[in-house]
Amino acid sequence: MPDLPEELPLVGQDEAPEAPESAATAAPGTAAAVATRKRPKPGERRVQILQTLARMLEQPGAERITTAALAAKLGVSEAALYRHFASKAQMFEGLIEFIESSVFTLVNQLVEREESPATQAQKITAMLLQFGERNPGMVRVMVGDALVFEHERLTTRMNLFFDRVESQLRQCLRTAAEARGSSTPTVDAQALASALVALMVGRLHRYARSGFKRLPTEHLDMALARLTS
Repeated sequence: MPDLPEELPLVGQDEAPEAPESAATAAPGTAAAVATRKRPKPGERRVQILQTLARMLEQPGAERITTAALAAKLGVSEAALYRHFASKAQMFEGLIEFIESSVFTLVNQLVEREESPATQAQKITAMLLQFGERNPGMVRVMVGDALVFEHERLTTRMNLFFDRVESQLRQCLRTAAEARGSSTPTVDAQALASALVALMVGRLHRYARSGFKRLPTEHLDMALARLTS
């Protein structure tokens, strides 16, 4: 499963040039370092901002992350952040877009490679939980903890993400139910897809609440076998 890559699919405005810190405004003793500091490549600073935000979200018990704290962590001014993102909500949208792109790329790969619809559903569930386990900062976005005080459109977008996952599971499970000769394949698929999404969300919530100690994949094979048998 992917960790945060060097380049993310970002949303928002085109990259604006970032003015380098001048030697005149630099702290004493740093003029030489400023003079030799490499200017970030196009898009590089945006990626750094998102990577730092994700790492800050990984801290157990982290409170609401402010742009001031984020800027301090990066060693830049708040104004520098807004050269790359119009708002903090847009930064979170960048993380959500990474989650969507990563997960659904993997979903498509699983569906293409695995012939059994029932196994597809199991592997999609396992993949999403493995993704969360390896990207704990993203988990706080996925379950909404990091979005409580942010714009409501962010929570809506994450809800739609899980709706889309559930829709994909329904497709797999309906095909599996039909292959078993079920007289109610649609109802069967809806019930099981809902249960699998509840399992995902519940385990991700527990992972975040435990300070990322209770792994979401704990005893997962047994749980999936019982649910999908």
